[in-house]
Amino acid sequence: MAHQQRSQGHLSQSGDTEDMAMTLAPRLAYFAGVARTEHVTRAAREMNVPQSTLSRAMVRLEQDLGVELFARRGRTVALTPAGRTFLTSVERALAEIERAAEEVRADADPTTGKVAFGFLHTMGTETVPGLIRAFRADHPRVRFALVQNYGEAMIERMRAGELDLCLTSPVPDAPDLVARRLDEQKLRLVVPADHRLATRRRVRLAEAADESFVTLEPGYGLRRITDALCAEAGFRPKVAFEGEEAETLRGLVAAGLGVALLPPPAVPRPGVAELTVTAPRAVREIGVAWMAGGVDTPPVAAFKKFLLSRKGNLLN
Repeated sequence: MAHQQRSQGHLSQSGDTEDMAMTLAPRLAYFAGVARTEHVTRAAREMNVPQSTLSRAMVRLEQDLGVELFARRGRTVALTPAGRTFLTSVERALAEIERAAEEVRADADPTTGKVAFGFLHTMGTETVPGLIRAFRADHPRVRFALVQNYGEAMIERMRAGELDLCLTSPVPDAPDLVARRLDEQKLRLVVPADHRLATRRRVRLAEAADESFVTLEPGYGLRRITDALCAEAGFRPKVAFEGEEAETLRGLVAAGLGVALLPPPAVPRPGVAELTVTAPRAVREIGVAWMAGGVDTPPVAAFKKFLLSRKGNLLN
């Protein structure tokens, strides 16, 4: 039976797609139920809705689409060709909605849920694995989606809803964020093993004023800290190389291409000497940040509480 075009009351094909979706979506499950049973009374009983509500919903759905979806035959209905075409996509859409619902329920499960956690590259070798190992002693089945990046990029991903929280430096100060200082990490002046300062254990940063520096790129927290410390020491660093990862910078130093202010390495690197900076005080603060006003799932809340409990002991 060929379907007929309804002449009035339907959505324009040139109308806004989002408006159409909002109009049609509430009735899709009703349509699928009627299509499955081919009987309005039976579908109403199975879905626990009044038959009159279901009948009106189907009439309105056809009006909105401007297409006959059902051929009425007494108390039964049969799908028209247009109805069968529509049903294929509706079933696919409903299945995708159910899959998404199952996924978010699973991610929020207190026992087996997921935490989307961002952290600095320099914390990925030892600090973060150690933190997760300690957390999972009491939460062995919680899952993690881990993202390594520099601070500003992680904060943007939090704002986009892709991360629940992140460890970053400097500790951010923004009205849409909540941030808590957890620890501080000493920075060292890293010089080549044959450098004039390499035999020293301690050094004032001003003694490196004439050196070429290898640094992270602008936008990285450690780059801002380096620039600020050098300014405090009375000079502007002469930047010879810029990179994206601290251990790459350490390799450039070992190759004799400059000096760098870096956090301690996870494993000692040959070819360099790492000097304590006595002035100015060379440290970077490490903090945890999350979006203000958000509602945490149980696993995220548990991990946040765990991180806050490590204040002053984060890096040990």
